[in-house]
Amino acid sequence: MTVKAYGAYAGDKPLESMDITRRAPGPHDVQIDIAYCGVCHSDLHTVRGEWAGTLYPCVPGHEIVGRVSAVGGHVHGHQVGDLVGVGCMVDSCQHCADCEEGLEQYCDGMVGTYNGATQDAPGHTLGGYAQQIVVHERFVLRVNHAEDQLAAVAPLLCAGITTYSPLRHWNAGPGKKVGIVGIGGLGHMGIKLARAMGAHVIAFTTSESKRRDAEALGAHEVVVSRDPAAMAARAGSLDLIVNTVAAPHDLDAYLTLLKRDGTMVLVGAPATPHPSPQVFNLITKRRALAGSMIGGIPETQEMLDFCAEHGIVADIEMIRADEINGAYERMLKGDVKYRFVIDSATLAA
Repeated sequence: MTVKAYGAYAGDKPLESMDITRRAPGPHDVQIDIAYCGVCHSDLHTVRGEWAGTLYPCVPGHEIVGRVSAVGGHVHGHQVGDLVGVGCMVDSCQHCADCEEGLEQYCDGMVGTYNGATQDAPGHTLGGYAQQIVVHERFVLRVNHAEDQLAAVAPLLCAGITTYSPLRHWNAGPGKKVGIVGIGGLGHMGIKLARAMGAHVIAFTTSESKRRDAEALGAHEVVVSRDPAAMAARAGSLDLIVNTVAAPHDLDAYLTLLKRDGTMVLVGAPATPHPSPQVFNLITKRRALAGSMIGGIPETQEMLDFCAEHGIVADIEMIRADEINGAYERMLKGDVKYRFVIDSATLAA
């Protein structure tokens, strides 16, 4: 089936309207009419070739929500009319130890929602800046939010799970002090989720102008990281830091804020490396520097259910599909609160 999409034919070309082909649903496939798709910083990195290996034409988008329009004959968990979501994965080997543990994101055969190897034309996956997508049932998630929240649910499929997974893995909750570095697409979700989990949340930002926003999102404290006295006052006090910043910066400034046995988890992915941290900031307090990447399908479903139960959605700005290039430029400037979402109905315009 031919559907409308927005993508780029080269890293130095703007995104434009194009026709793409989606396969007919197989026995275990779910066909989804996409209602909304969030815009992730990873989309920009990939489409512009800033991360090695981009395949063109590139249709980004891995924060997808919509309604099931067809199912294969062996699909049991979804039916036509269901509200569903698709995140950063559309396939994996489905039999390795990672997959059997519900950690498909770490499978060596994981297939990304875009730019992943597939037998479908054109030989690599095409993402959610499109009218429709066909996905194996294992990678389709139930959405239990109200339909009028659907656009704001879309970013949960990447920004939500990217912050939820480390918060869960490192046991954020009552009695824990959790720092969230960066108040953007990822960071604003981290604040909301950590607060809902019962942690004491400290937001770190380079800008005093974001203080009120961070407090409104749920932060108990807000620290301007350029203020040496404010940073020094928190030294050795945090159990966990989730660092969402997608630009190289000094990690030592945050490592020293951790308690003994505290952990800083990197989830932001800059195009160039961070400066190496000082070893003594790790070994003197048995601190850990770790990384985390989205979550598996069971955990992503858990996150969606948690957010529905606690009334959590992303703060978004809706755009038309033909506004995507301007949105990318604004995103680079941090000029969005806090996630752009494409209204997929505008693809047909």
